[in-house]
Amino acid sequence: MDAGRAKAVRHHSRLREYRDPPGARGSGSLVRLCVRACPAYENANVLLALRNGEDERLVLMDRAQDGSETVFSFGLRLPDTTGLVHYYFIVNDGRSLSYLGNNPSLTGGEGQVYDRVPPPFTITVFDPVFRTPDWFKRAVVYQIFPDRFCAGNRESFLRGVRAHREAGREIAVHEDWDEPPEYRPRCGEYVPNDFYGGDLYGIAQKLPYLRSLGVTAIYLNPIFESPSNHRYDTGDYHTVDPMLGGNEAFAHLAEAARAQGVRIILDGVFSHTGSDSVYFNKYGRYKSVGAAQSDASPYYKWYNFTEFPLRYASWWGFETLPETKEQYPGYLDFMLRDDDAVVKRWLRAGASGWRLDVADELPMPFLRLLRRRVKGEDAQAALIGEVWEDASNKVSYGEIRTYCAGDTLDSVTNYPLRDALLGFMNGEITARQLCRRVNHLKEVYPKAFFYALMNLLGSHDRPRAVNVLSGAGDQSPPREGRSAKKLTAAQYALGRRRLIAAWRFLCALPGMPSMYYGDEAGLQGMADPFCRGTYPWGREDGLLVAEIAAAIARRNGSAALKTGEMALVDAGEDVAVVIRRVHGGRDAFGNAAPDGCVLAALNRADAPRRVEIGHAWLSGKLTLELPRQYCLMLDNP
Repeated sequence: MDAGRAKAVRHHSRLREYRDPPGARGSGSLVRLCVRACPAYENANVLLALRNGEDERLVLMDRAQDGSETVFSFGLRLPDTTGLVHYYFIVNDGRSLSYLGNNPSLTGGEGQVYDRVPPPFTITVFDPVFRTPDWFKRAVVYQIFPDRFCAGNRESFLRGVRAHREAGREIAVHEDWDEPPEYRPRCGEYVPNDFYGGDLYGIAQKLPYLRSLGVTAIYLNPIFESPSNHRYDTGDYHTVDPMLGGNEAFAHLAEAARAQGVRIILDGVFSHTGSDSVYFNKYGRYKSVGAAQSDASPYYKWYNFTEFPLRYASWWGFETLPETKEQYPGYLDFMLRDDDAVVKRWLRAGASGWRLDVADELPMPFLRLLRRRVKGEDAQAALIGEVWEDASNKVSYGEIRTYCAGDTLDSVTNYPLRDALLGFMNGEITARQLCRRVNHLKEVYPKAFFYALMNLLGSHDRPRAVNVLSGAGDQSPPREGRSAKKLTAAQYALGRRRLIAAWRFLCALPGMPSMYYGDEAGLQGMADPFCRGTYPWGREDGLLVAEIAAAIARRNGSAALKTGEMALVDAGEDVAVVIRRVHGGRDAFGNAAPDGCVLAALNRADAPRRVEIGHAWLSGKLTLELPRQYCLMLDNP
């Protein structure tokens, strides 16, 4: 379609004159959708095309004049059930049909005219009573890979090593804490069975350090008994791995964390167990009768055997990770329903919530029941899902899944933000594209969910942030091509400068800033296993630690940065600007808070930038001089 006609009909999903109110909405609420057109369309008709699940319909929009423009509108009553409503517009101008829908990037906002059925806009419909834990909105999270953070009790670690070896497991122990991780192939597969001795006692010892950073919650990668260092192949859900200090060490950590005002989030691996486990017991190392040993085992029906006992469904084909049948009653009882079910047991032991491994591979009925049981145990317990894409519109196992509707998760790991922010800093996308992606999340997520996102730059599944930002090239080659090679001084300096700027900007966004252990100390590493090195105690990058802590302190001290409203705009290709404010004594949730406004301007260019910023929340147009690769923060601009 020619450019003139493309601009003649307009819809913008984030502006009230086109969609009122904008954003995700509660079920059963009313939303007014509008299309505005130039005078040439005064005799046109516009149909609103709606789809809600399998239900599709067309409705004729009302027509009215607003000055010289024609306005087509329709009051849409949202369904009483949660999920997604998709919509676009069909325009008949008397000569031809055209279609008005989402932009090709599917990020909402300003629509685009097509000569065919377009990609639709979406409205997320959520449970109106949906709330996330109060502490979430103000939390700063620190992720710890337990074996690699701090060795607190060498004697108990070695006892645990002996216990594993006596059970017949091959365990390798690093004698030097500072040596790099190993890539240990065996029969063509990576074997993660090397250990350094980090444990829960060590984490407890370092709580004062974490509090000095401003951390208020720690997320632990799996801690339950397992033969691997990552422990995603659970052996016993009731037992903390003896190499981490056992159940006594968790009780000690929980008490110490409570005294420091730090919450603990555990990693829940429920889509599969380990083959070397109480439940499957493929190698006969446990006293139980496991599913791999007998079809009379109480655990046999937890799994899906195609040829007993040799062939069975396993996670992504890894035979060490047999998949569970999460909907089997006995498994549901064990994990969720029994009075001493796993998810309840560890909340009672001192955890404040769960991060759910591969949440998008768990059945939705399982997640809904899990939520009810967890919230029934503790209404303030957190549920964070590992979801790598848009959690409002995730296609998994052939169905669209909406994880932010209030019936499953409180939050997700915000990989879309990570990818966008790191991509922006590396020059892969523009400031406008960064803003579109983040504003899209704001549009499709309920406010309670958006302000609870786990905003991360690094994780155990990705190369170290400083590596990604260093300009050193691909940090995720095939595993056999990865190494512990150090960055050059110039590469590290670039990565550190970009990391500080990105972290400051991250701390200005809604959600929980989340630091992967050691990123603040300058820990380097390509993808797994090299992103899982040991914390460099005594060799930290002091400047980096100080800058990270200062950004967290600024966030922790500002009501605007924690729960203030957000506006996000670009100021040229290289500069993104976020403005947070509390106005009229009320924050974004209508709660009492002191007035204030904070502006963060992020310049990713390798040169200074002079920009002008205008916005209704500012006292006037600002002219800023921004240093290269720097995030400038201003109070009450």
